[in-house]
Amino acid sequence: MAGPERVAVITGASSGIGEATARGLAREGFKLVLGARREDRLAEVARELDGFALPLDVRDLTSIETFVRAVEAKYPAVEILINNAGLAAGLQPLAEGNDDDWVQMMETNVLGLLRVTRAILPLLRRAPRAHIVNLGSVAGFEVYPGGVGYTASKHAVRAVTRTLRLELLGESIRVTEIEPGMVETEFSLVRFKGDQQRAAAVYEGMQPLTGADVADCIVWSVTRPPHVNIDEMVVRPIAQATTRDVARKT
Repeated sequence: MAGPERVAVITGASSGIGEATARGLAREGFKLVLGARREDRLAEVARELDGFALPLDVRDLTSIETFVRAVEAKYPAVEILINNAGLAAGLQPLAEGNDDDWVQMMETNVLGLLRVTRAILPLLRRAPRAHIVNLGSVAGFEVYPGGVGYTASKHAVRAVTRTLRLELLGESIRVTEIEPGMVETEFSLVRFKGDQQRAAAVYEGMQPLTGADVADCIVWSVTRPPHVNIDEMVVRPIAQATTRDVARKT
């Protein structure tokens, strides 16, 4: 007899790392539940991968609750949760910081992750084995000028991940944090509020990671034998040693 369906839920799945992860997990045979705010783009990805697309705004508790109810109605158990939704907003020093940017990052990167995980956890506990993967950043253990709101949020993600690891000890739920360095997705375009020139300058003279590179790390982590837990994985382009030390060709 066939075993239970292996279901993966991915937030922020309409583009970038989330979309690439969906493609990787589809190749591994997972049934996909994809959540994001951009419903048109999300629907395209879901159609291509035979997944289930649902609108999801991780800043909105009602949206999260509606999303999880729809997931449960289709799949009573979930094996994988990829907390991918996240963003950076602005690059000002603290003295010039924008309250709206700070609130957006905290609500998305921290509260959204907490609330989605809390809501999905009962479904994860119903699976024979389960795995939570949180998308952190090298900004979760390094800092840089202008990044105070983002680094604070990603330091919080690291704290959440480590706390979950302790709280779920003894259960068959693995917990992993993936901590990428420079990845060329829509990240910088969002940070600089659509300024294409400023976003492109971030990656000038070097080869950044792609969303697919990070997705490879996620897929590898969740496909290890059930007794193996990858606590954390730091992945950077070879040209980047720290958030501030980057070799660029002129």
